[in-house]
Amino acid sequence: MSKFFAMAALVGATAVAGCTQGINPTDTDRALIGAGVGATIASVSGENAIKGAAIGGAAGALCNDVRLCE
Repeated sequence: MSKFFAMAALVGATAVAGCTQGINPTDTDRALIGAGVGATIASVSGENAIKGAAIGGAAGALCNDVRLCE
């Protein structure tokens, strides 16, 4: 997996997970959004969608813990 793909999935998942500001999302909500974004980026770039979903899901679930999507 290239570094570019990993960073794109991480940034994309964090950005989209941050868009749930008005609905008080849970970690599960953010993880599901992040997994979807990660899988989509992976699929479009020709990488493994499962790995992309795992990276995106982790980024989405943890983005509020590092204060990126509050």
